Amino acid sequence: MSTLKLPSAGGCRCRQVRLKINAKPLLTMACHCTGCQRMTAGPYSLSAAIPSDGFEVTEGKPVIGGLHGDTIHHYFCPHCMSWLFTKLEGVDWFVNVRATMLDDVSWFTPFIETWTTEKLPWVTTPAKHSYAALPAMEEYEGLTKEYMERG
Repeated sequence: MSTLKLPSAGGCRCRQVRLKINAKPLLTMACHCTGCQRMTAGPYSLSAAIPSDGFEVTEGKPVIGGLHGDTIHHYFCPHCMSWLFTKLEGVDWFVNVRATMLDDVSWFTPFIETWTTEKLPWVTTPAKHSYAALPAMEEYEGLTKEYMERG
């Protein structure tokens, strides 16, 4: 397993939207919810919670896709429709970047998995922590600390 080298660039499939991260993830995740399954056309989505001040779109202009509600904003390339990142309304301190959108994803392993109640029965991940839905809000501080301290 390699380590994340910063800055790290990435982007959509057609390369019209490019992004860069300049901060280590707070946490890495695999989400098994049916919404993520449908948006990835796969068994789960992989994401890295990046501090907002360590994330930037460097080329192109992503558009909102997926859910179009007031709380969750999924950002996509307007041309190839690759799902790039997610922002939560009112939670401005991190951006959930789709890990596989980074040019080098060899460092990535999910630390937690969420929504295992919707997980396909044959799926397994190496995640250290597993949750039927989402961790309780009070658990995130300990999870991020443990993630940052791991070797």
